[in-house]
Amino acid sequence: MAFTYDVDRRWLTTAIDLSRLSPPSPSHYAVGAVIVDRHGTALATGYTGESHPAHHAEEAALAKLAGHRDLDLAGATMYSSLEPCTTRRSRPTSCTHLILTAGIGRVVLALREPSLFADCEGVRILADGGVAVVEHPGLGDLVRDVNAHLLAPAV
Repeated sequence: MAFTYDVDRRWLTTAIDLSRLSPPSPSHYAVGAVIVDRHGTALATGYTGESHPAHHAEEAALAKLAGHRDLDLAGATMYSSLEPCTTRRSRPTSCTHLILTAGIGRVVLALREPSLFADCEGVRILADGGVAVVEHPGLGDLVRDVNAHLLAPAV
């Protein structure tokens, strides 16, 4: 399957919709994530706080694939409403590191992480690690709306 602008936008919108399930918190962003295989099939989804208050969306989605050792994720895409983190207060491993370790070949995001909690370098670290990174900033306002409890709307 070819990942086109329209396909990416549809899956990224799904990730943003998932982020709405995350309970608003003053200590973390509401983020949604979807992992899609090379054929366009969703393998796993996650959102911030889905199974534990400290779990990030990407972490939650990847955890659902943990028992599937035969999966080749090199052709998979991780759709994340917000740039995957590079530092965390709540856990020792960042989402960026988890994505690199899983071997996911492509990440699509709507908004780079604002520097409210940490300076994030997810886009750079993923790209340096050989991951293709695609940004769809046109969907960034939707992510800001979901996180209005933390972020002022873009002017």
